[in-house]
Amino acid sequence: MKERSITAAPGIPWLLGFAVLTLGAIGLAIFGVSQKSPAIIVPAAILAVVFIICLGGFFTVAPNEAKVLQFFGRYVGTVHDAGARWVNPFYTKKAVSVRVRNFESSKLKVNDLEGNPIEIAAVVVWQVVDTAEALFLVDDYVDFVKIQSESALRQMAQSFPYDSHDTGAVSLRSHHAEIAERLREEVQERLASAGVKVIEARITHLAFAPEVAQAMLQRQQASAIISARTRIVEGAVSMVEMALQQLAERDVVTLDDERKAAMVSNLLVVLCGDRGTQPVVNTGSIYG
Repeated sequence: MKERSITAAPGIPWLLGFAVLTLGAIGLAIFGVSQKSPAIIVPAAILAVVFIICLGGFFTVAPNEAKVLQFFGRYVGTVHDAGARWVNPFYTKKAVSVRVRNFESSKLKVNDLEGNPIEIAAVVVWQVVDTAEALFLVDDYVDFVKIQSESALRQMAQSFPYDSHDTGAVSLRSHHAEIAERLREEVQERLASAGVKVIEARITHLAFAPEVAQAMLQRQQASAIISARTRIVEGAVSMVEMALQQLAERDVVTLDDERKAAMVSNLLVVLCGDRGTQPVVNTGSIYG
């Protein structure tokens, strides 16, 4: 079922016209009573009832609102034009807001891709774009948005790790744009059948579950230390290699394998140590 937009007649002229006709019919009926003429009373009374019923077709449409019209259960169409309108008085009219809305989920406890328990919450910005689908394909489209958004958030959180640990892989903590787009697509796929368009979806809260937060913090600190040490060692090896190469090219000193090993050991200690080193002056020979 797809939305079918229709144009309703301007309401003010019809309202004024039926109001005048109703008053005229009532006045005619009163005149018939005074004249004791059933030939005047009955038609005038019937016309007055008809005109009063016709007044029921008058309705208003607010900005960014739509009115869905049904005729004895059959979908007729949707009126989007703001202002006073008039349609068949036997049409039922259901208001549907097409304004942009926000939904903020509660904090959900789920396991990420690596099995770590985390807390996650998100905000979804959405809008009704098909009033017929929103009303007739789901029971309550507002409740449908809430449930499906949280379901999509759970599914997305289980598809990525909390942190990439410097591997470059997409993670919940480090790749905000990619995760937001993935979440938006996940929610949109679930809400497409309800005539809802997801404008934006983004994570508003992300943390480890309280019971593992301290352990995960220590793990993050250990990963950071290992990563830093790895870079330090790589830099130190490059500096030692460069020092040996420049000594050989400039013919500053000729070193045999044993002296090179001693020099490499000393340089690595100086460059990789996390504390300040104290020099030791060797006044003798390394050979004895």
